[in-house]
Amino acid sequence: MARPVKWRKVEATPVVTCFTPTDGIEEGTEENQLKLEELEAIRLKDLLGLEQEECAVRMEVSRPTFQRILLSAREKVADSLLNGKAIRIEGGNFTRNICPVRCKECGKEWKESFENFEEERMESYACPSCGSEHVICQSGCSGKFCRKNCNKRKNEA
Repeated sequence: MARPVKWRKVEATPVVTCFTPTDGIEEGTEENQLKLEELEAIRLKDLLGLEQEECAVRMEVSRPTFQRILLSAREKVADSLLNGKAIRIEGGNFTRNICPVRCKECGKEWKESFENFEEERMESYACPSCGSEHVICQSGCSGKFCRKNCNKRKNEA
């Protein structure tokens, strides 16, 4: 069985998603794709000046995983700056919220991203282990699965 996706929590999404060099822009300019979690790593570490451990906690990943994300991001930015490549910001395994969920039938627990679900799919969302539709958010939200930032509410309380 494949390992489940480990979501990276992103607090801020960019307004501008593409940067291009202005000196000698040509058709077919090479570009680097910067994932949203890579941009978040740069924001937390380089812009906000947080320690790596705090950055990792805020992104809900391990410190070594944060380090790998940050190194990848810095390599792409450096390559773009030094070699005149554009930077396109898109994609990645990111979420604005990660909720702990549990199947009421088999008791399986896992973390899930609410962006995975459309309103219509919510009614038929099933446990990946037993297929039961009796899945609940463990953050104290009522109903099936929380589409609000329940972890944020819980941390603010």
